Amino acid sequence: MSAKKSRIIVLGNEKGGTGKSTIAMHLLVAMLRQGLRVGSIDLDARQATLSRYIENRRKRDPEGGRLGHSDHRAVPPSADPEQDADAFHAHLAELSGRCDAVIIDTPGSDHPLSRLGHSFADVLVTPLNDSFIDLDLLASVDGDSLKIVKPGPYAEMVWDTRKARAMRGEAASFEWFVLRNRLSTLDARNKREMERLLDALSKRIGFRMLDGLNERVIYRELFLQGLTLLDLGGEEQGLAMTLSHVAARQELRTLIDAMGLIAIS
Repeated sequence: MSAKKSRIIVLGNEKGGTGKSTIAMHLLVAMLRQGLRVGSIDLDARQATLSRYIENRRKRDPEGGRLGHSDHRAVPPSADPEQDADAFHAHLAELSGRCDAVIIDTPGSDHPLSRLGHSFADVLVTPLNDSFIDLDLLASVDGDSLKIVKPGPYAEMVWDTRKARAMRGEAASFEWFVLRNRLSTLDARNKREMERLLDALSKRIGFRMLDGLNERVIYRELFLQGLTLLDLGGEEQGLAMTLSHVAARQELRTLIDAMGLIAIS
């Protein structure tokens, strides 16, 4: 982490239900457990999944002595886009001044606040359900040949935000990870084709493909308690570890290690 500037990690995808807030919360807690000062901004404050996750955590441990909390802000969308942008800039400036990292959760739609948040990313993390429906936002695929026709609307939006960075006099490039979430444990044709297409697309538009998190009931349970996989095993949460939990935590550790954001224990 730079001493001069927070590392800004943006969770983004124009489709909802891909696991952005879940991954944001787990990254947040992983950094807290390393003693880093972490800020968080919820730009999807109408749905407010990350904000509610953090609220559930504070209810469980109000002072943060056992679990640890981020310095959290939310920007509820209003009828005035300029007002929303000003609020975001103010929060980002405040948190960047005192945090090692700022994690930004964005709306699952093409929203001005989402574009603004993306334009400040040092690292962009895009969770993607492992299906052709979700892939359509990244690339248009010919149904007969299963070849990429052109980049999809989300990929074009990311390109636009790179141009916005350049116009501000900043480096246009940033690290971009696309995470294949909810992977099937079976070797299906769909799974193999998704891997092939994403590999080809990664070279074309410049991201790194990683396996994300498998579908597990534990994530829904943890949300209601404000906990993450990294909190399991401590006496304060009262949840017994199972083999499924151990496997899920190893998936998370592998993912974070592959992104090179932080080493977690």
